[in-house]
Amino acid sequence: MQTEQVPTHLTFSLTSPPAAQTADSIALLWDKPASYGVERYEVYVNNSLAATTKNTDYTLQGLAPEHEYFIYVLTYMSTEEPLQSNTICIITRPQPQVFDIAAYGAVGDGETLNTSAIQSAIDACSQGGLVTIPEGVFLTGAIYLKSDMTLYLEEGAVLLGSPDTEDYPLLESRWEGLQRTCYASLVNTQDTQGGRLSNITITGPGKIDANGSALRKKELSEVAGKPGSAICIRNTDNVYIHGVTVRQSPFWCVHIVYCNGVSVNGVGIHTKYDEEGNLYEGIVNGDGLDPDSCSDVYIFNCHIASQDDGIAIKSGRNAEGRAVGIPTENVRISNCRFTSGFGVAMGSEMSGGVRNVLVEDCEFHNVFSIASVKAIRGRGNVIENITYRDCTFTNQNLELQDTQWFRGALYVDQFYGDLIFDPHETQPKNEETPVIRNILFQNITLDKVAGNAIYLTGLVESPLENIRLENITAVGKHGFIANNIRGLVLDHVTVNAREGEAMRFVNVN
Repeated sequence: MQTEQVPTHLTFSLTSPPAAQTADSIALLWDKPASYGVERYEVYVNNSLAATTKNTDYTLQGLAPEHEYFIYVLTYMSTEEPLQSNTICIITRPQPQVFDIAAYGAVGDGETLNTSAIQSAIDACSQGGLVTIPEGVFLTGAIYLKSDMTLYLEEGAVLLGSPDTEDYPLLESRWEGLQRTCYASLVNTQDTQGGRLSNITITGPGKIDANGSALRKKELSEVAGKPGSAICIRNTDNVYIHGVTVRQSPFWCVHIVYCNGVSVNGVGIHTKYDEEGNLYEGIVNGDGLDPDSCSDVYIFNCHIASQDDGIAIKSGRNAEGRAVGIPTENVRISNCRFTSGFGVAMGSEMSGGVRNVLVEDCEFHNVFSIASVKAIRGRGNVIENITYRDCTFTNQNLELQDTQWFRGALYVDQFYGDLIFDPHETQPKNEETPVIRNILFQNITLDKVAGNAIYLTGLVESPLENIRLENITAVGKHGFIANNIRGLVLDHVTVNAREGEAMRFVNVN
C-alpha cells in the first residue's frame, strides 16, 4: 500500500518503486529540487531521522516485515530553508519462507554440478518465498526463476556457470534486437508461453559468475545458437536486482527484455575485468546492463565496468523491432559509477522507440564516452526526450581511439558502424528513417586524451532536432564536430581541442 500526502510547499517528489520493497528493506528515490546547491538530504521514517546523504537515493534496511512506515525527505540548501518532499506510506512484505539449496542436495565445492538441486529448490519455493544460495561455490547450468520469489545469495556465495554448453538448452529469445535461437543464460525466467511473470527479486551480497571466457568460446564453436547472458529476465512485471555482483558473461551481462517496473540497486557488473583488475579473455559484446523494450526502469547506486556499453537502452532492430513495437521508456539512471567501457547508450537497436530517459549524477572514469545516442538508417522510429546532466568524465586511457563505433565523449551518431560515409549525402525518407530529437546535455565536465570531445551528426533527410547543451566544459584530443542539426542551442559551452580546431559545424542551425 502506498499513499501520498503532498505539502503545499512541495518542490520535489519522493517515490519507492514497488519492486524495490521487500520484507526488510525499502529503496527510495527522489527528484532534485528545481534550484541546486544542495548540501544534504535527510531521510525521515515515522518522523525520526533515519539517514543523511548527498545522493538522491537511499535504501532503508533492517526493517520489520509487514510493518507500516511513513517516509519523507528534507533537502537542505545553502541559501534557503529546507524543503520537504511528499510523504509516502509503505507496508513491508511478509517474512518469506526460506528454501536453502543445500537442503535439496546442492554442494558448494566448485566441482559438483548443482543444476538439478537448485532448480528443485526454485520449483518447491512457495509464493513469496526465498531461495538461498549459502556460502560456497555452486557450479550450475541454466536455472529458471518463477513469479513471486526471491533468489538470495549469501555473503561468500558464488553461483558459477558450467563451462559445458550441454548445460544450457537452446531457446528462442531476442538477441541483438532480433528473435534468434540462443543458448539459455545462467539465470533465466521460465517460459511464459505468451503470458507474463511478476515479482522476481535477485538480491544479496553474493556473486553470479557466468564463466563467460570458457563458455563463449564453446558456444561460438558449435554454431548451434547465439551466446547467452549471465542474467536474462523476460516478460516480467516488477523486477528487483539488488546488491549482487554479476560478472564474466558470454554476451550482454544483464539483459532485461519486455519487462515493466524494473529496479537495479547497488549492483556491481564486471564484464571486462574482475574486481581485482584481471582481464577476462575472449569476451566480446560485453555490455553491462541492457533494458530492452522495458518501461519504468530505475538503475541507481551501481558500479559498472563493462567490455562494451555500460548500460544500453534498446527496443529491437529494423522491421522486426518496429513490428513488435514495444519501446523502452521512462528510465532513470542515477548515482552510478562507470570504470570501463562506453558509458550509457541509446540504441543502436531502437526500432521500437526510446523515450523519456534521465541520466543524472553519474561518474565516468577511464570510460570512452558518457553518452552514445545512435540510430542508423534502417532502424526507423524515434529516440526522444533524453537528458544527461550533472555528470563528470575523465579518461586518460589511450587504449581506445575514435572508430566507426564510438566517435566522442558525448555523441549522437546516425552513421554508427560506417567506416566510410558522406554525412551530407541524402537518401529518400521512409519508415526506415530514424528520428532523434529533444536531447539535453547539462552541467557536464569532461576531459579525455583520445578522440572527439563532442560529436553530433544526423542525416540530411532527418536532421537531429532540438539538441541543447548547457553548462558544458569539454577537453578532447579533438573538439566539437556537428553535422545536420535543426535547432542546436549552446548555453555556456566551452570546448578545447588538444589538436586542431575546437569546433566544426556543417548544416547546423
